[in-house]
Amino acid sequence: MLLMMSTWSTRRWVVAALAALGTAAFMALGTAMIENPVIVRKVATPWWAWLVLAITSVLSGLLVATYVREPGQAQQVDASARRGGIGGLLAYFAVGCPVCNKIALLLLGSSGALQWFAPIQPWLGVIGMVLLGWALRTRLAGERACPVPSADLMPVG
Repeated sequence: MLLMMSTWSTRRWVVAALAALGTAAFMALGTAMIENPVIVRKVATPWWAWLVLAITSVLSGLLVATYVREPGQAQQVDASARRGGIGGLLAYFAVGCPVCNKIALLLLGSSGALQWFAPIQPWLGVIGMVLLGWALRTRLAGERACPVPSADLMPVG
């Protein structure tokens, strides 16, 4: 994987960095890990949530960068986008406040959210990071295994 990423252009690395920063900001502000005037977090952020946020942001940034099409490269279509999206969503639920999550609150109530949802949040984070890593690995393996020139560079007839 690292060998494949070492061939990336500056453009891809810039996209990876911007996507990672955007993911971190979206998740941290949207779950009130970083205090903001729009959302108030009612339960303190656990230490592991910061780790999930950091790893999820890096993996998301790298995954987004694999979708940047280099000149002369065909667009690769696969199911890894779905895995990456589900992984990001699970990580978002993992770092969120258990009693601020409207779905958990509606299904379990506030005491149920603390008693039943909060204990599984670290596992949601782990599953989310695994799915993001799997999606990234799939995308990078596809780039290495089957580099196909784009249709506009192929001779006709």
